[in-house]
Amino acid sequence: MLFNTYSFIFIFLPIVVAGYFWLTHKRLIIGSKLWIVAASLFFYSYWSIYYLPLLLLSIFINFFVGSAIAEIIPKENTTYSSNKKKITKYLSSRQLLLFGVVFNVGLLGYFKYTDFLLTNLNTIFSFNLPLLHVVLPLGISFFTFTQIAFLVDAYKGKVKEYDLLNYMLFVSYFPHLLAGPILHHAEMMPQFYSRWNWVIRWRNVAHGLFLFSIGLFKKVIIADTFAQWANAGFDTATTLNFFSAWATSLSYTFQLYFDFSGYTDMAIGMSLFFSIKLPVNFNSPYKASDIQDFWRRWHMTLSRFLKDYVYIPLGGNRGSKLHNYFNLFTVFLVGGLWHGASWMFVIWGGLHGIATVIHRVWKDLGFRMSSWLGWFITFNFVNVAWVFFRAKDWGSTIKVLGGMVGAGGLVLPTPLRTRLCFLERFGIIFGDWFGSIEERGYKGILLMFLFAVCVLGAKNSMELNRQIKPTTPYQLIVTGVFLTAVLHLCKISRFIYFQF
Repeated sequence: MLFNTYSFIFIFLPIVVAGYFWLTHKRLIIGSKLWIVAASLFFYSYWSIYYLPLLLLSIFINFFVGSAIAEIIPKENTTYSSNKKKITKYLSSRQLLLFGVVFNVGLLGYFKYTDFLLTNLNTIFSFNLPLLHVVLPLGISFFTFTQIAFLVDAYKGKVKEYDLLNYMLFVSYFPHLLAGPILHHAEMMPQFYSRWNWVIRWRNVAHGLFLFSIGLFKKVIIADTFAQWANAGFDTATTLNFFSAWATSLSYTFQLYFDFSGYTDMAIGMSLFFSIKLPVNFNSPYKASDIQDFWRRWHMTLSRFLKDYVYIPLGGNRGSKLHNYFNLFTVFLVGGLWHGASWMFVIWGGLHGIATVIHRVWKDLGFRMSSWLGWFITFNFVNVAWVFFRAKDWGSTIKVLGGMVGAGGLVLPTPLRTRLCFLERFGIIFGDWFGSIEERGYKGILLMFLFAVCVLGAKNSMELNRQIKPTTPYQLIVTGVFLTAVLHLCKISRFIYFQF
């Protein structure tokens, strides 16, 4: 089930919210939790019920492994050395943690990387291994990372309670299940225990409606508009000239932002209906003045996970600077591979790793750069790197990048020919300067420019949400934004991050 469908917006979500608060009003708290869990499992299995047992298996194994770890490590101990002091008859806490992590990584690896590995073995060693064509379950990357974080937190003594129903609620909670944000157990469960959240809090509902409407508008109106141009450039066009190549790359850059941040806004917004606050996942990342700042703003919960559960265990910034640079690069390779089983994702992660290392070296040497120049370099690097992220193969990558440096030629608008016809002797031609990717002429160009200005210059949805008040103008704005988005739901499209 998708957030941007009539059935979800007008049937599923109202029924779940109404049922939840009816049960809490009757003080049937366990029943209200069961209601959300059942709704979440229905939400997950609506797309394909065949992978519901996989989700349940993952939940049960991780819960019992985490509970076993908690029985070994004294609750007051939060250090890594505890596993040396107390062990079970058969396994130490470290071994249990290792088992849990290997199980999660193995599950993710089988469904996400099996065919990728077989394809590369066939290519490198001229094998003829048949591909399994494993179908990737929705949300597996997100609920896997969430549960790895749970196991590590249990090992550190940070998990304060172990209840199967609460754990199922934590993992399967439908607003975040398919595409995040990636959650910590400690930041979620106290909210479900709070009596303040057992009644409808209309202020939260007002803020939730605002964020949900903004997110739906981002997805349906903006992201899907950019998607038409990005898809035409990456998938349809055989060649791209200078302007059409840049329009293609920028279209995907903004499509990805509006698509994913739109999903997150909708997730945070609908969660506020239940008075449950999910962590912020975006903070105007395209305003970043350097690559480190970008990753503090983009997919913030993934950055937090990679820092806490990959970077720091590798040694972080402890040790030599060379070791620190290696850790940084490794983290981004892991982040790239997490996004998908493709060398394009690996290259994308490697590029960000190299850029982050260069930035760290630059800082270590004491160099400085103006914020405007830093923003210009960062934005253009991110835009170029997204080409690898989006391209299906190396040929598509070269097509777009080649066009961006002029290999596909330079085409200027036909009206300029009367004044600049002398440029034809230098190989410049006049005609449809955006090629086949843009069919709306100057209206489409102005629309692209307007949305880009909104990202780079306007306040983001979270900043606006902190300032809104449920006044009549607010109600009119939210209603207008919501209705505009709803009236464009005729073409349903999946969120980009569902494939990860």
